[in-house]
Amino acid sequence: MGDVLWTPPADVRERSRIGNYLRWLREHRGLDFADYDALWRWSVTDLEAFWSSIWEHFEVVAHTPPTATLVDRSMPGARWFPGATLNYAENVLRLPGRGDDDPVVIAYGQTRPPVTLTAAELREQVRRVAAGLRRLGVTAGDRVAAYAPNIPETYVLLLATSSLGAIFSSCAPEFGTRSVTDRWQQIEPKVLVAVDGYRYGEKAVDRRAEVAAIRAALPSLRHTVGIGYLDPAGAPVGAISWAELAAPTDEPLSFTPVAFDHPLYVLYSSGTTGLPKPIVHGHGGILLEHLKMLALHHDLGPADRFFWFTTTGWMMWNFLVSGPAVGAAIVLFDGNPAHPDLGALWRLAEESGTTYFGTSAPYLLACRKAGLVPAEIADLGALRGLGSTGAPLPVEGFTWVYETVGDQLQLQSLSGGTDVCTGFVGGVPLLPVHAGEITCRALGAKVEARSADGTPVIGELGELVITEPMPSMPVGFWNDPDGVRYREAYFDVYPGVWRHGDWITINERGGCVITGRSDATLNRGGVRLGTAEFYSVVEGMDEVVDSVVVHLEDDEGGAGELLLFVVLAEGLELDDALRRKICRELRTALSPRHVPDEIHQVRAVPRTLSAKKLEVPVKKILTGTPVDRAAAKGALANPESLTAFAQLAQRRAPHDHPTPAS
Repeated sequence: MGDVLWTPPADVRERSRIGNYLRWLREHRGLDFADYDALWRWSVTDLEAFWSSIWEHFEVVAHTPPTATLVDRSMPGARWFPGATLNYAENVLRLPGRGDDDPVVIAYGQTRPPVTLTAAELREQVRRVAAGLRRLGVTAGDRVAAYAPNIPETYVLLLATSSLGAIFSSCAPEFGTRSVTDRWQQIEPKVLVAVDGYRYGEKAVDRRAEVAAIRAALPSLRHTVGIGYLDPAGAPVGAISWAELAAPTDEPLSFTPVAFDHPLYVLYSSGTTGLPKPIVHGHGGILLEHLKMLALHHDLGPADRFFWFTTTGWMMWNFLVSGPAVGAAIVLFDGNPAHPDLGALWRLAEESGTTYFGTSAPYLLACRKAGLVPAEIADLGALRGLGSTGAPLPVEGFTWVYETVGDQLQLQSLSGGTDVCTGFVGGVPLLPVHAGEITCRALGAKVEARSADGTPVIGELGELVITEPMPSMPVGFWNDPDGVRYREAYFDVYPGVWRHGDWITINERGGCVITGRSDATLNRGGVRLGTAEFYSVVEGMDEVVDSVVVHLEDDEGGAGELLLFVVLAEGLELDDALRRKICRELRTALSPRHVPDEIHQVRAVPRTLSAKKLEVPVKKILTGTPVDRAAAKGALANPESLTAFAQLAQRRAPHDHPTPAS
């Protein structure tokens, strides 16, 4: 690890937004920082000075100014910018550096032709839809739910809803009825906006039956608005059409001033076990975090076209659509990223003039495995940044990007979560890119690795914790008045310290490597093994398409059992020769401890709707938990994949033998 693949240009401070911020700190605050490390240390030590500088540097529009920056540093319970009133939508719709005729939303998909909204058109759409919601009786604090894909209407709805101080929540239309009702029965929306269906590649997917079932399961609904997306000529799925909601009106665009921590939207944990956690994010915390991240870390501004491959069911959508707040135009895509082939998104990058291309590590690895050379199938000359998240990106993913996409762009691998709606480790223009490494801890994010006894460690695997509050930590969970569920989720293990649930190694230079979820750890004879390096080796083999690995502990304190499940390339069957080959690869690349006790072939690896592998539910099923208690099937992209694990658990269960008669 550690090969340098990209180095910042000598004049990076003159050319980047973080360089501009450093100059501003020197001129306005008398602060001078020699390097990124010094800047980071200040940002996580003097929290008040750092976060108030973000507020001032980006000229946040407030209706009343704050009386302080941070009242209480304790977690949970930190109170940011008390007294301030502002509105997220107002700050986004300033569209700094964008003229009225500049495109700010460029949308592509497989259901209809491309749509572009200029700055003036976006503001006009938001004005009309906000007036439409007001006509439906929506006021501050009401919930508006969108069962809709990554299209301009969903974005307009988010901004219109937040302009009123109402609370937004979205589910992607590929979510099944149960997944959606598990989320929305908790928050009781007043208005539902839904599409009739969508196209995924060649396939038309009708969602009218799901919309009817969702409506029936939500007694709180007063109105349903239908978007004729799949069939514009068909009857809308709601009593009201989108055109009626967005009808012309004289009502001016106005913004309800709300408190800094007033709820903006509710995001949900993947809900693989139990009900999804309804995570409430606030107007001010999200605004400040996204201004910081998008401008200073991703270096986005008015010259940029910012794309991230995501659905409306993943927090990366919420992150993407804050792009206009820093002046960037956003590129939306709805459809199958592998249609007609894996090159589709790279060609989209060329067509849209994308300057920053965000995607998931599994997508990059799939392109690598397919032998794709993006630079040969698309002109990616405009591209200067590439973001990867959703899973750790291994060394070979990094080298593939620099060999086949472009050697001048900055690759930023980042990790964070729905819980903070951002990445707390990622990239920055000031630092080089090292193969297999997340470049740095983000400004204002006091990330540490903790050993088993709770002490911070450098250069060793530890539990990822955050030891100082961040403004975009949740306002709380919905319907959790005493904060019990919120505390249990993050602060139970280390009181006063946020435990995120990932394994991380932070090296001497501040680079980070995340090796998987800490609740899915493989603990072999006292040595903790992350799952990410495991997958990197196994899925690097031509024969293996996908895999999942679990460790079953031994009650007696022995080594336990390491079980590996593989999905093989078409037409292949797992035989002893392939088993030996997999074991040999793991032993050579990693260590003898990584050699599994058993390898089984399965048809599919269970994944959430945002494509995360479900190691913990698999482990629960294999240790005897019934399938319906181990995982909420509605949260899975492929619930049928669990059957194979349940059958194996049955076969492995110790059978009761009658005791012989004495």
